[in-house]
Amino acid sequence: MQNGVLSLSLNRRRSSMGNAIHFGALVMLSSVVGITGQVEAIQLGDGSRAFVNPPRLLGAVTTSSDVYAWNSTYYFTLQIPEDAGEPLQKVVIVQQEGLDLDLDYNLKQFVAFEGASYRKRGAPIAIGNVGFDRKNQTVTVSFDPPVVPGTTVTVGLRPYANPDTSGVYLFGVTAFPPGERTRSQFLGFGRLTFYRGRD
Repeated sequence: MQNGVLSLSLNRRRSSMGNAIHFGALVMLSSVVGITGQVEAIQLGDGSRAFVNPPRLLGAVTTSSDVYAWNSTYYFTLQIPEDAGEPLQKVVIVQQEGLDLDLDYNLKQFVAFEGASYRKRGAPIAIGNVGFDRKNQTVTVSFDPPVVPGTTVTVGLRPYANPDTSGVYLFGVTAFPPGERTRSQFLGFGRLTFYRGRD
């Protein structure tokens, strides 16, 4: 009889633990999905916010792949998923590989627009602050207002001239949601290749 009581007690305890775990999962899920059913940003333990499903880097392309070429534009295309949980506030692009580490940019000529092709541009997207740290080859582009989830956005950077050395150049792309305390998301590398003396 004692064994039967002990078994019943253990079963009740397991059931209670299971309910507690289930309830905890629901609370966590509600913080992500929200009462309205829309996906909301994740708020981490330190108070910072992060994407639920981060943007994706679809690719990078240049309008001219010749070394020394002037008036080129480097386009980086990002897709912000419907369930991103937050809009895209800022993109940071850093040259991390390439023989010419002394590129310079005309910040006044930066552009952003909806769509994945500069040949078939969608609606323009307003750019807020832009910046360039030449020493670290870091470009910062902020959007005003932030780009909403469900949007494909292409950002165009205008260098004064292409690199003077041929080869593969890699640009690391990082996305930021809005807010003062945020967790950035590294999206990968945009790859551009420059050539000398092509036919």
